[in-house]
Amino acid sequence: MGGRQGVAFAAIDIGASSGRVILGRLTDAGPDLQTVHRFANGAQFLGGALRWDIEALFAEVLAGLAAAAQAAAVAGDTVTSIGIDTWAVDYGLVDDTGALRHLPFSYRDGRTGTSIGVVHRAVPPGQLYGQTGLQFLPFNTVYQLAAERSLEGVQALLIPDLLAYRLTGERRTEATNASTTGLLDARTGTWAVDLFGPLGLREDLFPPLVEPGSTIGTLLPAIARKTGLPEVTAVLAVGSHDTASAVAAVPAESAHFAYISSGTWSLVGVELDAPILTDESRTANFTNERGVDGTIRYLRNTGGLWLLQECLREWSVEGPSPDLAELLAAAAALPAGGPIIDADSTDFLAPDGMPGRILRAAVASGGSIPSSREALVRCIMDSLAEAYARTLQDAARLSGHRIDVIHVVGGGSQNALLCQLTADRTGLPVLAGPVEATALGNILVQARAAGLLDAGTGLAGIRRAARAAASTVRYDPADKAALTSAG
Repeated sequence: MGGRQGVAFAAIDIGASSGRVILGRLTDAGPDLQTVHRFANGAQFLGGALRWDIEALFAEVLAGLAAAAQAAAVAGDTVTSIGIDTWAVDYGLVDDTGALRHLPFSYRDGRTGTSIGVVHRAVPPGQLYGQTGLQFLPFNTVYQLAAERSLEGVQALLIPDLLAYRLTGERRTEATNASTTGLLDARTGTWAVDLFGPLGLREDLFPPLVEPGSTIGTLLPAIARKTGLPEVTAVLAVGSHDTASAVAAVPAESAHFAYISSGTWSLVGVELDAPILTDESRTANFTNERGVDGTIRYLRNTGGLWLLQECLREWSVEGPSPDLAELLAAAAALPAGGPIIDADSTDFLAPDGMPGRILRAAVASGGSIPSSREALVRCIMDSLAEAYARTLQDAARLSGHRIDVIHVVGGGSQNALLCQLTADRTGLPVLAGPVEATALGNILVQARAAGLLDAGTGLAGIRRAARAAASTVRYDPADKAALTSAG
């Protein structure tokens, strides 16, 4: 690995609750990331449904790219390329003129209640899983498409592909995100076109597929003027499903690792060379999503910090915003053995009323009733750690993949209580970090495409660079004093 003077990369990294634009460089000491723009995100009730305000998001993207151009210029650098990653499954419908038919729906909208049955009558669940390998979730793209009134005269662009189209005028579908639609063949990595007919979908509903590292296009003149970036600036496909980028940047030294990409959702699993499409895997509700370099992210989408985020939001409405660090410290001081709820339950999918829903679930579990905010937080943390342990046990059993260490990346890697409880419940060491794994993976795929990393070493080269950038914290089972820097 070696830096190239004057070369920088921009990562547009947008999650369901926030977004950021990060400027990345490769130096002799390792990758260097600089956050140049942050902004809030969230689904809103618009037009009678939960939707994404894509126009506001795109305005933030442009502001972030302008900030990246300015920051690069100050340092004497040029932004060579741009990569975009976001959450999965959601999309915009674009007509021949490039206009959106409507604002994209949020996966939390709940409009797929009747369309799930429509899909399963056309293609039985066993057949669907046997070909696509996708975990059943009620908001998978295939069910959302079945809920559309009409798909005539439009193409479906997944959210990062829609943003890339707005930047370049080129329509493509990046492969890691395509694998979350329920319409990609898990074995071949190509569209499962034989499913499209029975589902009433046109084979050209989505633009052509591209792999991470491919060039989508260069900036439109109007975009170049607004951002101050040259028109020749390339927009590259990266692992545009944010989890794909995060897993690419897991700083693992051997293949015997598991990962938890911990944020609003928790993506918990192992990395494989080939999908597992058995009935047992389907019954366990594991998914086979594509990763960078054609790997398989064999995982289960479990409950995440959404439960905590929603509680904090509601408590801040009731009075002064609670101090999260103090709440977590108080929760850690509570004795073990509190109630465990099913953090994966669809009862926690929608916003609003989260503390009450968690309390009712705790009562239903037969455990003690959380009588304080810190007890409710401890219930969330215990329940997430239990879900992680259960999921990793299933992943190892179903895949035959040995797990020696668990890497926690993303925002949850900063949650010491959650990481320690995960180590305790799994009996395995946890290495926490990097926090910005998604942006790091995004940047490193771009750097490899630019020739700054050895493409011949595959993900091993990207992970070697990730280790140079990451400072991790180690949590050993049942020993809270054993927190050591593994940077």
